[in-house]
Amino acid sequence: MKDRRMFVFELVRGAAAIALALAVGTVFIFLSSKEPFTALKYLLIGPLVSMRAGVASFNTQGLYTILAAMIPTIFTGLAVCVMFSSNQFNLAGEGIVMVGGFVAALAGIYIHMNTGLHAVVCVLIAAVIGGIIMLVPALLKVKLGASEMVTSLMLNYVCMYLVLHFLSYNFADRSKGSTQTYAFADTAKIGTLVEGGSKLTWGFVIALVFVVIVALFMYRTRWGYAIRMIGINQAFSKYSGMNVGGTIVLSQVIGGILSGMGGSIEVLGRYNTFLWKELPGYGWAGITIAILAKNNPLLVPLAAFFIAYLNKGCQLMATYCDVPSEMIDIIQAAIFLFFAAEQFLSGYRQKIVVKNTRADLARAANAEGGAE
Repeated sequence: MKDRRMFVFELVRGAAAIALALAVGTVFIFLSSKEPFTALKYLLIGPLVSMRAGVASFNTQGLYTILAAMIPTIFTGLAVCVMFSSNQFNLAGEGIVMVGGFVAALAGIYIHMNTGLHAVVCVLIAAVIGGIIMLVPALLKVKLGASEMVTSLMLNYVCMYLVLHFLSYNFADRSKGSTQTYAFADTAKIGTLVEGGSKLTWGFVIALVFVVIVALFMYRTRWGYAIRMIGINQAFSKYSGMNVGGTIVLSQVIGGILSGMGGSIEVLGRYNTFLWKELPGYGWAGITIAILAKNNPLLVPLAAFFIAYLNKGCQLMATYCDVPSEMIDIIQAAIFLFFAAEQFLSGYRQKIVVKNTRADLARAANAEGGAE
């Protein structure tokens, strides 16, 4: 009963934070737009409802677009959930997504396989590389006490410029008008889940499978338990005999593996060549998703859907109205603000705690009276 009430509180708190964030976005829309109601229509219902000749209809392709956009952010959201659960504010997922996509692209071009395992091999190589890269901030944290937030943030740009260097000087297809690799082999591409020009690939199914795997790992294994306990109280975990350093490294390496997989599946499923010239933004979105999901892997798909829906709505506003697509950044910042505020709805939380305590005392008194 107690856990259920606290779960309900977290849902209410999350819904209130999202509602306030949307309210903040609405204020900015009214301040910046000459047609705010039209802009809000595109933001709130535009991604899933199309208006043709004044008739509203469900937009199936819009749904497929949103689900496709969720694929990389589910992986980065899971990665951040694992790392945040051990109280490690690691931000390197953004750069590792880019490296994972690049490495998978090279494997798809230069490794020749005639079986359906080619794409699997490409994704596994990207995952391993992602885990190895994440060892850098993890070991610096454990061995030297360096802040993982600072080292991982700087690592993103190291990853980006290394990818751009090798892309420009070693692996670029000079016959193209822009800097990009050669085309992947067909065997390396991840197939489309829905035909008809949709970008929704089997990567979406793979992402949902990993949601279940990560949830089972975090809540049904001793390693997941250790990660969560270190996040709650690192000093007590060390005192009780847990390998704190090894567990911190493990959590960050898992985050790197998941981020590398997300980048590789996105590139092999959405593109024919690797052509990213800057950080794709999926790692930053993963942080927002993990915060919305309260580090619960099972809630990551819902949070990823919400962020993808907002992104699509903001793109529609920018296309058909006079509101810039950067409005999503304002809304995400507001979500950060309200979720990070420890005192947000603290009075409601206190009432729940008091009510639970009184109920526990009453049950204890009744049990004692019955025993007598």
